[in-house]
Parts: sequence; structure tokens; C-alpha cells
Amino acid sequence: MTMALDKVRKPRSRKEKSSDQAERRPWRAVVDIGSNSVRLVVFDVSQRIPQPVFNEKVLCGLGRGVGRDGQLDEDSMEATLATLTRFKGLARAMDVTELDLLATAAVRDASNGEDFVSRVQEHCGLDVQVLSGREEARLSAQGVLAGFPFAEGLMGDLGGGSLELVVLEDGQAVDGITLPFGPLRLIGGSKSPSEIRDAVGDALSGHKRIAALNDKPFYCVGGGWRALARIGMEQMRYPLHMIHGFRLERDEALELATLVRVMSKRSLARLNSVSKRRLETLPYAALVFECVLEALSAPDIVFSALGLREGYVFDRMPERLQRIDPLLDATQNWAARDARFPHSAPAISLWLEPLFPTASDAEKRIIAAAVQLSDVGWREHPDYRAEQMFLRILRSASLSIAHGERSFMALAVFLRYGGDLEAELIQPFRTLLDQRQEKQAIVLGAALRLAYALSGGSLDMLQRSRLSILDDELTLTLPDGATVPAGTVLERRLDNLSRALGTTKARLVR
Repeated sequence: MTMALDKVRKPRSRKEKSSDQAERRPWRAVVDIGSNSVRLVVFDVSQRIPQPVFNEKVLCGLGRGVGRDGQLDEDSMEATLATLTRFKGLARAMDVTELDLLATAAVRDASNGEDFVSRVQEHCGLDVQVLSGREEARLSAQGVLAGFPFAEGLMGDLGGGSLELVVLEDGQAVDGITLPFGPLRLIGGSKSPSEIRDAVGDALSGHKRIAALNDKPFYCVGGGWRALARIGMEQMRYPLHMIHGFRLERDEALELATLVRVMSKRSLARLNSVSKRRLETLPYAALVFECVLEALSAPDIVFSALGLREGYVFDRMPERLQRIDPLLDATQNWAARDARFPHSAPAISLWLEPLFPTASDAEKRIIAAAVQLSDVGWREHPDYRAEQMFLRILRSASLSIAHGERSFMALAVFLRYGGDLEAELIQPFRTLLDQRQEKQAIVLGAALRLAYALSGGSLDMLQRSRLSILDDELTLTLPDGATVPAGTVLERRLDNLSRALGTTKARLVR
């Protein structure tokens, strides 16, 4: 349920209200009242992927007693009420007019859950929407699909009190189950690790759609599993500290889960990536992770930073906005804001198509996104342009892609701005690319340098010239009466592109 915060403010004059309406931002606030944490996120909902503009979390442990005696703990309820009061004040201070409070497994399953909801209304003047297990699972899956619109496989969202599993198929959440295996519930419960393993295995094998998933990725959501990802990054000395799009192979993920499951609190506390408040629950999160992986044949495990809250906001977007590709929307918006020639990107993409004759649709999508960002670095100092753009793309929160794709785009634009392929800065991230990706990025970077030397970003030369490869020869054909005559810079960049492609000859036809 949405709470209109204007109803709990002091009355304002007509002039003040008119001014507020004129300056009102497209922001929506969501409070996720979970079994372990209570989190406020304020989203900018003007773009395809909801962008967080404010994020605060408090670990209240609301579901700690549910596994033990079926009730919400009194101290945890008091801490949650105090947190909600603060969050209401923050939302009001930021002029957020709609505040949605969502409660999940702890409140849903506790015998005093309804009493807690009443106390929130009485104490804070806010309504709480208690999600069913099915609705929680669906919204978490919507969050994954908001960031990965072409996701196929199984989504798993581990909260403090429950585990939601949803089948993703053809860009839709099609079926799922909720299991009572959240870490806080397991801490207070009586099940042994072997009983938990059997119960998870039985639940997954007994669900036809889940059991039929072969060779499809497993998408992970939830704070406990994100903590596992951080540990994995630390142990691997992974170069990119970004959860969203982090990928592990099945054997790597099982090894990580086993490692964390058997670690003592003292050993976990020594890890820089582990919050002290998660020391107790993390081995249980690792146990459930291990159980799920053992019951699945998923070859890849992909971590998503988008889950229930993002899914809730995404689910309420207009359908026309939901259908937009989130990556291309983000890069187009970036180019519209920062590029000199934002309208030239489609022409450049069409012009360089002959260089990638075997590219898949997924590869063409990433190439198009990189082209969109190939002109946004012009305001940077020339000596640092390549480096700055590499880091900006690599670390951008608005790009919802896998790490290999992110590294591909960053490398291509780095080379477009004349970056050195042997530069120390980029070497750790080249390891995130397979051989084909690296070759395509190098070719794309060289092609973009040629495109801007040829056209200066104008459409005329791009539309009237032509690239072709025949009999191991790269040819650039210029139109009669070309508005931009050829020169040594153009010839040199054509030669560089030929070397990147591995062709034996480069020819300029005037």
C-alpha cells in the first residue's frame, strides 16, 4: 500500500503547494521490512532501471524469534518502529510524496505479525503491505528481469526468513516456490544441516519446472548471498568490486559455499568484506546456497543487485517503459547528456557492421551500447580521456550488465580514445574477457577511431562511405566528391584497424 506523505505534513499554503508540484522529482520510496534488515531506498523512476538516490539499512533482526517460538521479538519490533519513524522523516525531508512499506516472511509468518502491523500504523501513521510468499517471489524475479531482461534460468532470493525460487523464461517469471529456509529461521530452528539439505533437494526435485532446468544460470538475490559474493571476490582478488553481474562457475560457487559454511565466526570476522552483523547468519546462507547448487545443474551463478524493491518499482512502471532495453536506454541517456554528436551512434553502428559478420544478437547489443558511449568523453583532459572513460564505464551504476560485457565496453571506448593496450590500468580487467570478446573490443576500438577521423561525427561521410572485407583485404570506399578528404591520419587509422582484424592488406578507395 502506498502512503501519501502529504497527509501527515503540516498544512501548506496554495503557493507553497504549487511550488512543490513544479519542483517535484520523479522519486518513489520503498521500505523493505525483512526478517534481518529494514531498508529504505528512494528511487528515481524516470528511467528504465529504477536508480537509487538514497539507501539506508538497519539490521533489526525482526525475524530472529520466528524460528524459535513463532513470534516477532519485542526488542526487534521496537528497533523496527524507531527505524520506520526515521525513514518516514527522511522521505518527507526529501519531498518524496509516496512511501511504500513492504513486509516479507518474518511478519507474514509470525503469530503476532498482525499486531506488529497495527503498531506500525499507530506509532508511525504508516500502512504496511504484507506480501504473500508467491508475491514476494514474483517481485524479486521482476527485479532480476529489470536488470537482466533476457534472463533464462532460476532466480533465488534468500531473505532472513525464507527462500524464494522462481523460474525465468522468455523474459517472464513463470512459476516458483517459497521455502522456510532463511538464515534467521534456521538459527532458531531444530533442523540439522543434513535435514536442510534433504528438504531443499526434495523441494526442488519435486517441482517439475525447476527440476527440468538444465544448463541454465542461477540468478542470486539477497543480502546473505551478496555477502558470499564479496567473500568470493576477496578470495579471488577479483578486480571489479561490484556485485551486480558478478559470475561464478558452478564448481567455484560450490567451493565458496563450502568454505564459508565451515568457517568459524573468528575466521569470518578477519575478512574485510564481512559485516559483523552477518557473522552469525552467514554460514547458514552458505549452507542454503550449497544445498540449492547441489540440487541444480546450473553451470553459471550470476549475482543480481536488483531484487524485491527494484522489482516492486519496476512492476508499477508503464508497460511501454518495461519493454525498453535497460542497457541501451542507459547508454542513450548518457550520450544525450554528454556526447557532442549523440545522433551519430546508429549510423556508426550500421557503418561498422561488416567488421562483425558473425556477431550474435547479444554481441550486437553490447557493440551498439559501446558505440553510444564512444563520444561522451570529450570534456575530459586529452591526456586522461582514455583512462577516465575506461573507469567511468567500468564503474557506472547505471549499466546493468555482466562484468565481461562491462569490461568489453570499457576496453573498446578506452582504445577509441587512443589508450594503450598494454597499459597497466586495464590488465586485470582483460582477464574478465574471453578471447573472442577481447578481439571484438580491440577491433571496435580501432573502428571507432577510424569512424571519427573519417566523419568528425557528422552523418554525411558515415552514410556515403563503406567498409568491406574481401579476400583478406580491408577496404574503405569513399564517395565521389567526399566532403572530408582523406589524409595521413585516416590512412594510419585504417592500417591500425586492419592489424586489429588480422587482415593482410588495407586499401583506401577514393
